[in-house]
Amino acid sequence: MAVMSRSTQTATGGAQKAGRAPASRKRKPGVTFAGIALRMPYWVFSGAVGLIFVAPLVWTAVASVSPQAATNQVDGWGFGNYETLANYQAGIWRYLFNSAFVSLLTVALTLAISLLGGYAFARFKFPGRNFLFLLTLAILMVPYATLLIPLYVLLNEVGLENSLVGVALVLTMFQLPFSTFLMRISFEAVPRELDEAATVDGCSTWGLLWRILLPAVKPGLITVGLFSFLAAWNDFMAPLILINDTERMTLPLAVSNLRGQVQGVVDYGATEAGVVILALPCIILFLLLQRHYVRGFMSGALKG
Repeated sequence: MAVMSRSTQTATGGAQKAGRAPASRKRKPGVTFAGIALRMPYWVFSGAVGLIFVAPLVWTAVASVSPQAATNQVDGWGFGNYETLANYQAGIWRYLFNSAFVSLLTVALTLAISLLGGYAFARFKFPGRNFLFLLTLAILMVPYATLLIPLYVLLNEVGLENSLVGVALVLTMFQLPFSTFLMRISFEAVPRELDEAATVDGCSTWGLLWRILLPAVKPGLITVGLFSFLAAWNDFMAPLILINDTERMTLPLAVSNLRGQVQGVVDYGATEAGVVILALPCIILFLLLQRHYVRGFMSGALKG
């Protein structure tokens, strides 16, 4: 009888499980619909914000090839405005090279200095560490434009006046506080147990940095590099103050000068073409590196 009761219970339990299985399958569409309903406000809000940012870029791209009065593209659609931009003074390629040189040099200097600075602030204890870190961050509170004139005088003293290298050094100085802060929290997000294990295995301080910690803080490095490139590529104020040679102008400065060259008449077509040329590298880099960019900003955010 006991055997029969167990078999009956087993059969009953199996039947109940078999009966519950279709019911659970039937509830899945309801759960999916509820999830979609809960996420709908987020999607609508994100789409609206994205549209606000994308719409001006799309309008600029369309306007750069559309016919406009007082431009090189009067009749029909074409690339007449881009021809105007390409033939302006030293040529678009010269200004692209200048912008690329300044941006890449700024990125290289910012990455090298912020990597070592963030490593030192995060992994070493020395007298005045916190005070020195706060002093570094204090540069963020100084208005950007107020330092350009003193820096212009300083660059003249060291022979870097009217120099792209001087512009890159100035831009690097303004990028270092935030970059050092970001690299410090990136290093602090890495468990210290990795340091101890590497030290036990005979790894030196430099070996620990290059072999263990550098791959771990890769998202932070990509974020710092991308942020530095975007800031240097789009910067207008520093080249305006520090550069007075038309052949050494960066692209933003060249587009600004092109805007009112013909008796004060604004060439909107060529200006919009210049904006498109300026925006393309930034858009491409961000689309390629956005995953690492977000991870770099989130590194250390949930650290206990």
